[in-house]
Amino acid sequence: MAQTLKSQFGPVVAGEIAAMLAPHCRTFDAEAFTTDGLSGFEDLELMAPAGQLANVMKRHLPADFAAAGAVVLESLGPILGGSSGHGMAPFFYLPHVLFVARYGLGHFDLSMRLQHALTQRFTAEFSIRAFIEHDQPRTLRQLARWTLDPSEHVRRLVSEGTRPRLPWASRLRAFQRDPGPVLDLLERLKDDPSLYVRRSVANNLNDIGKDNPDRLLETAGRWLVGASAERRWIVEHALRSAVRRGDRGALALLGYAHAARLDVHDISITPQSAVIGDTLVIECVLRNPARRAQTALIDLVVHYIKARGDRSPKVFKLKRIELAPNQSVRLCKRVSLAQLTTCQHHAGEHRVELLINGISQPLGGFDLRLG
Repeated sequence: MAQTLKSQFGPVVAGEIAAMLAPHCRTFDAEAFTTDGLSGFEDLELMAPAGQLANVMKRHLPADFAAAGAVVLESLGPILGGSSGHGMAPFFYLPHVLFVARYGLGHFDLSMRLQHALTQRFTAEFSIRAFIEHDQPRTLRQLARWTLDPSEHVRRLVSEGTRPRLPWASRLRAFQRDPGPVLDLLERLKDDPSLYVRRSVANNLNDIGKDNPDRLLETAGRWLVGASAERRWIVEHALRSAVRRGDRGALALLGYAHAARLDVHDISITPQSAVIGDTLVIECVLRNPARRAQTALIDLVVHYIKARGDRSPKVFKLKRIELAPNQSVRLCKRVSLAQLTTCQHHAGEHRVELLINGISQPLGGFDLRLG
C-alpha cells in the first residue's frame, strides 16, 4: 500500500529532524523536541503533522528567526541528485518549508536563502506563496533572478510556486485575476533545457487557462510560432484542459479545428467490476467511414468518483491518428486503480469516454469496489 502524507511525519522523522538540528544549536533539546512534535500526532490528518513539526521548530529553536534560520540552513542534508527517483523521501523537509512560510515573512533575504536551499532538497512551492502574498513585487523580482539559476529545482520553483491553482495549496487570487506577472516569468522558462521545468511551465499555463482562457490561447498561439518540439509539447500539455472542454480555439491551434467523423466499435472495459489495486484495460477500434483521410486528436477521460459522490474527470493523452478511407486503428489504454497519496479512489460507478477532436464519445463505465 502506498505511503500517506501522514505516515511521513511519524516518530522516525521527528527524531531525525531533531538529530539534524541539535549539533547546530547549543540550547536545542532533541528529546523535548521529539516529544513535543509527536504530541497528539494520531489525531492529525494530511499535512497537519508537518505543520505541527514546523510549530515545534519555532518553539525549540532560538526565538530570533535570524538565528533559527541559520541553524536550519546548517542542518540541511545533501541536495537532490535529479528530478525523479526520490519517492516520498523529500517530504522529510515539508516541516522546514512550512516553518519558513509561517515565521520568516519578516526576514526576506534569509527566507529566500532558505527556500533556495530547501527547494533543492524537496520543494519550496508551498512557502514561496506566502511571500508572494506578503510582498509580491519583491518576491517577483527574486523569482525573475531565479529563472537563470543553474539548478533545475530552483528554476522549477519559479513556475510551480506561482501556479494560481497549485494542488494542496491556497489559490493565488491576484494571479487568477491578472496572470500577467506569472506569464512574464513563464516567458523566461518556456525553452528551459529541463523537462522537469518545462512540465511545470505547462501546468502553470494550464492553470491560467482555467480562469483566463483568452490569455492561454494568446500565449499558446505565440509560443507555437517557430516552436521547437520541446516547446510544442509544453503548449499541447498546457491546452489539455481546454481540449477536454472542447474549446474550439485550443483545438484549432493544435490543428484539429474540424470534428472528425469516426466510427467507434469493439469497445471493451475490463474488469467491469474492479477493486482497488486492479489495472483497468480499455480498448476500442476507430474506423474512418469517410471517402477522405481524416486526422484526429484522441484523448481518454475517466470520470472518477470523489469522496462526496461527485465525479472528477482525468484526461489521459492517447495519440494523434491519421486514417485513410475505411482504415481502422485499435486503441488500448491500461489505467492503474492503485490507491496513491495523490490519487484516492472511491467506490461507485465510473464513466469512461473518448474525446475525438474535443468531442465526447461515451465508451461505457465500470464499477469500483473498495475490496
